[in-house]
Amino acid sequence: MPSGKGGATSSFIHMDSPGHDRLRRMAMRHFGPPHTPGLVTGLESFLTATVGSLIDELADKEQIDVVDDFAFPFPVTVICHLLGVSREDEPRFHLWVNDIMNSIDYNPETDPKEKLDRGVQARTDLLQRLGELVEQRHGRPGDDLLSRLAIDDGPDGRMADAEIVATAKLLLIAGNETIVNLITNGMLTLLRHPQVLQRLRDEPDLVVPLVEELLRYEPSVHIIPWRAAYSDITVADTIIPRGSQIMLMLASGSRDPKRFHDPDRFDPDRRDNQHLGFGSGIHLCFGGPLARRETQIALTELVRRLDRPRLVADPPPYRPSPVLRGPIHLVIEQGDG
Repeated sequence: MPSGKGGATSSFIHMDSPGHDRLRRMAMRHFGPPHTPGLVTGLESFLTATVGSLIDELADKEQIDVVDDFAFPFPVTVICHLLGVSREDEPRFHLWVNDIMNSIDYNPETDPKEKLDRGVQARTDLLQRLGELVEQRHGRPGDDLLSRLAIDDGPDGRMADAEIVATAKLLLIAGNETIVNLITNGMLTLLRHPQVLQRLRDEPDLVVPLVEELLRYEPSVHIIPWRAAYSDITVADTIIPRGSQIMLMLASGSRDPKRFHDPDRFDPDRRDNQHLGFGSGIHLCFGGPLARRETQIALTELVRRLDRPRLVADPPPYRPSPVLRGPIHLVIEQGDG
């Protein structure tokens, strides 16, 4: 069983082919099309109920932190449900994910060492518990993602327990932090564009192209710094030697004026919107369909149910990361104020 100390197995997003391809295929057999096309639609009622419950708790609050009160607990709850984490276990997972996310941007010059220590301990505890849950599934499988991964003997064989744990951790951490940012960036963008916010209230179907434009205009991931050139390549008359580290500027590419008309304008009616919000190629975000639907439901219901929301501070405080783009907190007021 993986202990989470030292040599924990890496998730497939940190691998090259063919190892990456094998593990991704095995995960995708149970996470979406074409093998399980009903995964996202099957979660629809759960997503809507979870969003509704979170907004119910905000109804009487004059001041709300969109991050702490809504955008963070929502995707953690969804992934725990998908993995088959029990309701009794779920609060621990929320705490672990919170501590891990808080430690990602640890700065030894300004942050107490306790912040880093809590993140390290949370990683250990999370991997330990996931390993226990996978072990349990071998004897008592259920109708959840951990069970399906634990007992599946597909064309690529069966995932090792350590690989299942690494995949589950990927969903909980990488999936959570990107969706938190996407929802928060979306709410901030709508509050900065009140006419679009009102349109979404009046035209709920607008949310589909709106989220695509959000993924282009204000994506969760701005930079991918851990790529390397497989061979010598020429870009703009500059030769990049084989083996060189490459930083992919996804957010910049999605605002390329040669590809997008008036790229610095937020336009939910934009057509041919082939953004890089979920990356590209073999590492295209495999949780993209779920992330889209979570964000669509979240923004639609926030706009519909919050009472005259308005920003308290603009710009809000941002997390100090060049890779992940999103406010640490997004405080808004609602009601008469």
